[in-house]
Amino acid sequence: MKRYLSYRQRQRRKRKQKVSILFLAILVFIGVKSYTFKHGPIFSYARDHNFAVSAANLTEKIADLSPDEFAADASAQIIDEVEGDGELALEIKGDLNEMLGEVKACINSKPPKIIGARDKLGSMLEMSMNTGQAALVKEQLSTLSDKWLFNNIVFEGDRFCSKYEVQPGDLLSVISKKFKVPYEILMRINNISDARSLRAGRAIKVIAGPFHCRISRLRFRMDLYLQDTFVRSFEVGVGKGGMETPTGTWRVRSDGKMISPTWTDSESGRVYHSSDADYPLGTRWIGLEGVDGLAQGRDGFALHGTKDPEGLGTASSRGCIRLANDDIELLYELLMPGVSQVVVVE
Repeated sequence: MKRYLSYRQRQRRKRKQKVSILFLAILVFIGVKSYTFKHGPIFSYARDHNFAVSAANLTEKIADLSPDEFAADASAQIIDEVEGDGELALEIKGDLNEMLGEVKACINSKPPKIIGARDKLGSMLEMSMNTGQAALVKEQLSTLSDKWLFNNIVFEGDRFCSKYEVQPGDLLSVISKKFKVPYEILMRINNISDARSLRAGRAIKVIAGPFHCRISRLRFRMDLYLQDTFVRSFEVGVGKGGMETPTGTWRVRSDGKMISPTWTDSESGRVYHSSDADYPLGTRWIGLEGVDGLAQGRDGFALHGTKDPEGLGTASSRGCIRLANDDIELLYELLMPGVSQVVVVE
């Protein structure tokens, strides 16, 4: 009888443990759901194996997010941890908190200090951060680029953008070479429909280039920079196994920019025209020449659009870098032939 009761006690203890674990799991689940309902998710896992910010509104993510929430949520909801021991991580967390507070102060000032916020966020990217924190900072910089870059407004203290008074005899193509940016972007931000309509005495916004790109093959991401300042990020497709996009430094060819060019498939010999239903190159082609690393001396590679957006975020091309047509059309207006570089890393 004594042995039988001991067995029942052990079974009862096991059942209690299971119930306790289940109860704890329910409490955790309810807590997570309550937090998500109140605050909303900070990050979502994207198919490029990187964390993407779930909301793009700057004031919602910077002005309304406290420094402690930023550090706590970023560390709680991402996989990659800050490298180093606990003391180093705490020191980095403190620095991020302080700088985030400075960014919020810039955004909340009257009027908002857009350039100050941009430069402070750019400085944060130079600090040791995990993947989720860097994604959050890049999202805010991307949002800010619509305010300081892609329009005709020039903010005080901006080292990249200024006003230029058109001189007699000036051509937009000549002005663009002086500032190392394509004339197309100057037309876009100044609402110039015809380059020939440029008149002496007009003040136009100019950008001090050049723009550059950095591509991660593993993450299928292209980061766009104006000189050394992050502007925005794009999803890309890269070369498949056996035809990998070579790592190293590339430069935009001086004659490499074309609109929907005729293309000959080197394997089949077929000639594709932009009017073909299965034309594979999308709306723009930006030819590259290799200058360093495994890219050195290589030719025939390019950035181009695609008719198959499902191929983005995958390794399925013959070595070229594919982008959505809207993205390649923007890059076409930003990358300067013979000057802009494209760095490909693993």
